[in-house]
Amino acid sequence: MKSPVYNVLSVPIEKVKPNDYNPNSVAPPEMKLLYDSIKEDGYTMPIVCYYDEENDEYIIVDGFHRYRTMLDHPDIFERENGLLPITVIKKSLDNRMASTIRHNRARGVHNVDLMSNIIKDLHELGRSDAWISKHLGMDKDEILRLKQITGLAALFKEMEYSKSWVPDDLEEEIFKSEETDPLVISK
Repeated sequence: MKSPVYNVLSVPIEKVKPNDYNPNSVAPPEMKLLYDSIKEDGYTMPIVCYYDEENDEYIIVDGFHRYRTMLDHPDIFERENGLLPITVIKKSLDNRMASTIRHNRARGVHNVDLMSNIIKDLHELGRSDAWISKHLGMDKDEILRLKQITGLAALFKEMEYSKSWVPDDLEEEIFKSEETDPLVISK
């Protein structure tokens, strides 16, 4: 068997159609990140399709959101001249469904420890939280949580901290204790 990736085709997007069974969805922040990725890096992975000879069209098995990005963004459409990079698999519908699920599940999730190390490394390379947020598609809270995992104080040098406080009712008790108990540490 020769892997389909060795035969990438450039196909007009009008001939590419989504399947009607893909359960995968992508949240808006990740869709923006996908757009940014395609804008910055181009299409680095072809859309996997099945060729429907009867209708002369390509049905997506994997890559719907990459396809959607070209449809939704005229700058990408124009840069690519309306052509999508695709590979073709020849499988029955049940096997195409299985392929779709395998592709979706094989992407996995990011390991938190590895991601926190990447944040640390980027910080050490001089990248700001704003840069990390823009290029990795993370919000500031996510970056903060990943920084906390590494435990390196240097990652927090730009953070602004507030002074500690004591609740009013507790403060009164502390002052009373200071007057009567010489072991209580005063402020």
